[in-house]
Amino acid sequence: MPSVSPYTLAYSSCPNDTFIFKAIAKKLIDVKGFGFDIAIDDVEALNQQAVHLAFDVTKLSFAALGTLLDRYALLRCGSALGKGCGPLVVSRPGSRLEDVTQKKPVIAVPGMGTTAYHLFRFFMADQFSDIEVTILPMSFEKIMPAVLDRTADFGLIIHEGRFVYASMNLEMRADLGQWWEDKTELPIPLGCIAIRRDIDQAVACDIQSLIRTSVDHAFANPETGFDYILAHAQEMDTAVIRQHIDLYVNDFTRDLGETGEQAVTAFFSYARKTGIIPETDLPLFAC
Repeated sequence: MPSVSPYTLAYSSCPNDTFIFKAIAKKLIDVKGFGFDIAIDDVEALNQQAVHLAFDVTKLSFAALGTLLDRYALLRCGSALGKGCGPLVVSRPGSRLEDVTQKKPVIAVPGMGTTAYHLFRFFMADQFSDIEVTILPMSFEKIMPAVLDRTADFGLIIHEGRFVYASMNLEMRADLGQWWEDKTELPIPLGCIAIRRDIDQAVACDIQSLIRTSVDHAFANPETGFDYILAHAQEMDTAVIRQHIDLYVNDFTRDLGETGEQAVTAFFSYARKTGIIPETDLPLFAC
């Protein structure tokens, strides 16, 4: 049975997350007796807060989950995986990674704990192992302006950035999602929903089922509660918001399935080989 006290639920302001959770947040579905205190923040902020077990149920980068498996377990729904949806490396016109020879270029990244940054490290080790770079972490919406004002030489962009970088006179230098797909033939695991390991497993499974119901409601009623998505989106253009949802919300969001589980396992294997995340014998999934 659900606890009398509300559970804390945290996710990002990105349209894929607010799309997934709008039915719970706006009580468009029967929440089965659960109460949730909802927090919305940047995914890297959530990654950092999860170190301190700030929330019972939280959005995390898969990269962050890999370092927090002693505290959080993965839910099978709510994840962002897919093909053609990975982070991009962008620059001002004329700047290319392969031309960097004299200095350590500054790369603006959306946080050191993000899946995007881990993929960037995998990619650089594979393609440009002789190039040293300076990493400049910042909130994702500040990355393209930082490249434009020359605070950074290159930017690692995520979320809505892939739809608007060209209109800001930036050029793509690498598609890390495509690189991953070429290497593994698997979708790229970007973000997930995780739950504290100290929560009763039966409750965890009930919460997982409720989130899946919220996803199903969103798929069946995409326009219902769209005001909630608009209220939190960084990019207010509705066409961009719909592109974002279409790209990041898919069948893997409802259930990772066998292919999704293989993708997550492959990502963690890469990360462990490079020493980014520790080995663990704990089960990956909460239920």
